[in-house]
Amino acid sequence: MAHTTQILGKVSEITATLALIANGYEVSQPVMAEEYDLVAKDPVNKQWKTFQVKSLRKRTDRNNEMVIIGRKNNGVAYQPSEVDYMLGVDGDTVYMVECSGLMEYWASEATASKRWIELTATEINEEVSA
Repeated sequence: MAHTTQILGKVSEITATLALIANGYEVSQPVMAEEYDLVAKDPVNKQWKTFQVKSLRKRTDRNNEMVIIGRKNNGVAYQPSEVDYMLGVDGDTVYMVECSGLMEYWASEATASKRWIELTATEINEEVSA
């Protein structure tokens, strides 16, 4: 049986895929293990970008601020040359932030809407999917 973290990781990848598709992205997964989890074509500019998916964490010791961990299993931060965007999954909500080589990406509920792009996996964005 898969370990709990593996299950959570796969559920986060599926949720991120659904959110991207619901917002008009064309999504693919690499066949071989890569630095990124997903590749998707932007519905507006038609450019392909790479995405690393992480489960969003809320820090109870920091007023429930949201954190997307930006590092690999070896502790090294993902770099913009490896990944275009980090996706933080929280339930059916996915937050997208441009990869800038940080170890952690932080936002409060109030600042997330200004600094991060919010996608949902439950509502289809009719404007971009038409």
